[in-house]
Amino acid sequence: MPDTSPADSPDTRRTLAAKLNHLFHTVHPRDGGEYSFEEVAEALRAAGGPTISATYIWQLRKGIRDNPTKRHLEALAGFFGVPPAYFFDDTAAERIDAELALLTAIRDTHVRQLALRAAGLSPRSLNAITEMIERVRELEGLPDTTEKS
Repeated sequence: MPDTSPADSPDTRRTLAAKLNHLFHTVHPRDGGEYSFEEVAEALRAAGGPTISATYIWQLRKGIRDNPTKRHLEALAGFFGVPPAYFFDDTAAERIDAELALLTAIRDTHVRQLALRAAGLSPRSLNAITEMIERVRELEGLPDTTEKS
């Protein structure tokens, strides 16, 4: 679980600050931690987007400012690789968060190696592996990830 701030708490998860925090926590350079506010502001300028300062991005992320222009949100969405609907539609945000979680898991070298080794196995073998993983997750106190039909 990523390091959380007050804007990431369950009660405020759908605020603009919480959504932006989630993007900063989840989408980052392949070889490092979170993007800095300066990196984001510079990338938006370089892409020809609206002028936005690092301080303003910080204020949005902290919830100090919470009414950016549509152009600012579109530019931020583009930078983080999500559709602008992420900031406007909570249902879309939940779906996109699930997709980001999957992408984050696949970025994990161990998860990727496991997936690559499982490629080509029979459905029966894949089901057995899935069951083993679910049992280990249960033993480690991790949440159930099986889809309910």
